[in-house]
Amino acid sequence: MASSRSIMYSSGDSNVKSEAVDSDLNAYNCSCNQLFSLQLLLMKLGGRIIYFGPVGQFSSKVIEYFESIPGVPKIEDKYNPATWMLEVTSRSAEAELGVDFAQIYRESTLCRENKQLVEQLSSPIPGSKDLHFPSRFPQNGWEQLKACIWKQNLSYWRSPEYNLIRIFYIFSGSVLFGLLFWQQGKRIENHQDLFNILGSIYSAIIFFGISNCSGVLPRVAAERTVMYRERFAGMYSSWAYSFAQVLVEVPYLLAQAIIYVTITHTMIGYSLSPYKIFWSVYGMFCTLLSFNYLGMLLISVTPDIQLATALTSPFYTMLHLFSGFFVPRTYIPKWWIWLYYISPTSWQLNGLFTSQYGDLEKEITVFGQTKSVAAFLQDYFGFHRNFLSVVAVVLIIFPIIFASLFAYFIGRLNFQKR
Repeated sequence: MASSRSIMYSSGDSNVKSEAVDSDLNAYNCSCNQLFSLQLLLMKLGGRIIYFGPVGQFSSKVIEYFESIPGVPKIEDKYNPATWMLEVTSRSAEAELGVDFAQIYRESTLCRENKQLVEQLSSPIPGSKDLHFPSRFPQNGWEQLKACIWKQNLSYWRSPEYNLIRIFYIFSGSVLFGLLFWQQGKRIENHQDLFNILGSIYSAIIFFGISNCSGVLPRVAAERTVMYRERFAGMYSSWAYSFAQVLVEVPYLLAQAIIYVTITHTMIGYSLSPYKIFWSVYGMFCTLLSFNYLGMLLISVTPDIQLATALTSPFYTMLHLFSGFFVPRTYIPKWWIWLYYISPTSWQLNGLFTSQYGDLEKEITVFGQTKSVAAFLQDYFGFHRNFLSVVAVVLIIFPIIFASLFAYFIGRLNFQKR
């Protein structure tokens, strides 16, 4: 407590519904009687009660109680009751009088009356039933979801430090990639040219993906703390919060994907056909979704952001090694190939690269031989253009799995310490 005394007023006003207000005794004065006119709880240092009862008009009941104790000086005319109570119940006053106000209260008639009142009010009226609500939450699931989406949307709109930074990052990063690989998408003469383009796509997946995954960690960690409190208050369920958190990310990630494709397709020199532009937007959109929802999943299974950040390291390592860039699928040992298939980056790289060059029949020089681009992709990387429909389905399955696991663990795990 800030001082040696604390008081609590309890109002019986039906509109206030017995609202309790805890305040410092020094802030208490006669005008409080106009606001809280029923009960006063007065405690000494250590939380021991020295008075609990009616205040009375102009603190008359409180004054009457303390003045009845032998040795306590009478209050002077026009003297502030709060100041007087503070003085007569202080440690020095107790030592001077040789009394313990807490012990006096426990032995007083007022204390016995309060105990009798508590016992009386603790006994239910015969025939009464416990308070019961048909559901835990006041609104149905759809209304909860709409309310959470509205709340999250407003929160995101008012968080430029989160959204503008990632928009600026992907814009500046896309321009940088465009300058580094200027018009190389049109100059495919040998396998090294293909590796350069593949490297630009791989770098974009990793850099933008990891940036989004790391950036979403503190955001969701803060929102989860608020969710614990509001869920306990019965405002909404955990699944309503989870799906709102998932859905509110969609427009921002779609905007990022469109910015990336708009810049890189014109600067790097990719094909401007609607089909390939759509595939690039779809592939990058699913990539950002996967990384964002992976970060949200890691937060949901860890108690704090520090542990979640540490847990990202092994995931990033696996996403690097089994993406199919350093070691193509055709060169991965059979006992490790399953890690390639469960790695989102392998499918993302497959979809983004094959959709751009899987139909290109242009002859190029490959390790001293002449092959078409499409044939080289099939033989060296294992990328088949007729397999793109399956890749498209798998690309959206990964974010759905991560989002579903995030919703599940948010509801099942509670890391709140109090």
